[in-house]
Amino acid sequence: MALTQIVNPIICPSCTIPRRFTAISPFKALNPQFSRHPTHALSRRLFLPSVSSIWDAITGGGDSNPREAFAATRRGMQLFRQGDVAGSVSEFDRAVVLDPRQKAYLWQRGLSLYYLDRFEEGAEQFRIDVAQNPNDTEESIWCFLCEARLHGVDVARKQFLEVGRDSRPVMREAYNLFKNGGDPEKVMRQFSNLGN
Repeated sequence: MALTQIVNPIICPSCTIPRRFTAISPFKALNPQFSRHPTHALSRRLFLPSVSSIWDAITGGGDSNPREAFAATRRGMQLFRQGDVAGSVSEFDRAVVLDPRQKAYLWQRGLSLYYLDRFEEGAEQFRIDVAQNPNDTEESIWCFLCEARLHGVDVARKQFLEVGRDSRPVMREAYNLFKNGGDPEKVMRQFSNLGN
C-alpha cells in the first residue's frame, strides 16, 4: 500500500484569519502540486517553543524550561555574531540543559563547535539534527566538513549524510559537489550566469 496521506498535520498561516494558524487535516490526500494551502509553514524556531510549552502544561512539565532554552539559544546566536564563539557554545549547552529536546534542533551549536575546531562534537550535533529533519542539506554539508577535518575527505564522503532532494538548485549542486567532488568554479560559473 502506498503512502498517499499526510500523517502529521502541517501548521501554516491562514490568509482568512489574521494572527491565527490552521492545521491541515492529517487525512487530506497528499498532492502538493495542486494544494490550496500555502507551501510555507511555521518555522521550527517559533513552533517548537510553543508546542513544548503546551506539552509541558499538559504533562506537568518535568524539568524542562522551553522559554528559557529559547532565550539561551537567542543569546548564543547573538554571541556567535559578535565573535564570541566559545560563549555561544556555553549558551547553546545551557539551552540543552534547560530543555534537552532542543539538542536535536541546535544546528547553530554545530557551527560554533566547527569554528572552535571541535569537529567530532560538531559532526555529532549535525548528525542529530539531520536524524530529526532528514531534509537539512546545509547540516549534511557541515557534518561532512567536520568529518573531513577529522578523517579526511575520502572517509567523510563514504559516510556522507543522505538527505531529501533540496528544492533550491544552488543547494542541490552544493550538496552534490561536497558529496561527489567536482569543480567548484564550474558550479560558480553556472549559477553566476543565471543572474545575467
